[in-house]
Amino acid sequence: MKKRIIDLSKPSVGDLEFAALKRPLRSGWLTQGSEVESFENEFASSQKVSHAIAVSSATTGLHLALLAIGVKPGDEVLVPSFTWISTANAVLYCGAIPVLVDCDPTTFNLLLEDMLNKVTDKTSAIVVVHLFGLCVDVEALKRALPRPIPIVEDAACAVGAVMKDRSAGSMGDIGVFSFHPRKTLTTGEGGMITTNSDKYSDAVRVLRNHGASPLESSSSDNSHVVQMPKFDHLGFNYRLTDIQAAIGRVQLEKLPMFLAERHELATIYSRRLSNFTNIVVPKIEGDFTHSLQSYVILVNGESTNRDSLSNFLGVNGISTRPGTHAVHTLGYYQSNFGYSDQDLPGALKCATKSLAIPLHNCMSEKDVEYVCHFIELWISKNFS
Repeated sequence: MKKRIIDLSKPSVGDLEFAALKRPLRSGWLTQGSEVESFENEFASSQKVSHAIAVSSATTGLHLALLAIGVKPGDEVLVPSFTWISTANAVLYCGAIPVLVDCDPTTFNLLLEDMLNKVTDKTSAIVVVHLFGLCVDVEALKRALPRPIPIVEDAACAVGAVMKDRSAGSMGDIGVFSFHPRKTLTTGEGGMITTNSDKYSDAVRVLRNHGASPLESSSSDNSHVVQMPKFDHLGFNYRLTDIQAAIGRVQLEKLPMFLAERHELATIYSRRLSNFTNIVVPKIEGDFTHSLQSYVILVNGESTNRDSLSNFLGVNGISTRPGTHAVHTLGYYQSNFGYSDQDLPGALKCATKSLAIPLHNCMSEKDVEYVCHFIELWISKNFS
């Protein structure tokens, strides 16, 4: 088989995005403006929420979301361990304490039983992560909680994902999306906060812009006088630019096509790989719509088997990487919070045995068949 080079991920951008950039460049308004406002309105409609607020990244979005719902220094916030470090770091930015929760290797999402065991009187919020595009059943979580607790959806990977007819970012109190280049919809960098709460929306809009309160309309005829905003809150510069929003609006129009293409490619993966006992493929069908930001398999056996497969695929031009890390195994969290690797065995298994294989909208079916061929070849060499 002729060697191919297949990227793990690649943004799908082209002439339409390039053409959209001309609008803000020609207008001379490059920072947050009318493009951002349009992008917010269009995104809110697509996710079936009342409000969408564009921000500079999902990380800054998580920070603002936690502040908006009232997380304070000393509070405890429950966070799944198997996630990118920014999910837990955002809690620290608020002065609160991230309480790490174990994960289920069959879904890569939070383990409900462990989360319920860690709810205390100090728990002020729960962050659920819809990892790789599979939504947590937020409604089931709400029913199981001993008391109402605000829920933040880390939907960084989950644009277009649905759970029981509810869109990601609409099930909890507030949600956060990422537009990093590895995500299905990209603006280069950037993010979006979604909520059905007027209160949380207003708070986020103030906090993302240095804490500036919205200007009140003036009845004065002297329209040339510039009114300065009031600053009653400590805020941040977490704005998105009109340049990024112009790209995002085009990407949002393409989203249904992106999701359909990814599902077709993922179906090939699952059909080819699901019969091997050494490989556990993700569940992509059920009473949910998996957005398939990544296609992450679990390699049975020792972690070195996962790394052996990764190396074998790399030699043959196929890029891979671990699904993500387990936060409780990282040095900062072990030295500051006393975690050890074995504290959360499910998350540890996810971190040491998961492998993201290529899935993006620049791939062909032949690319997927190429990846499958070499996974099958590795299995036959190591487990026959």
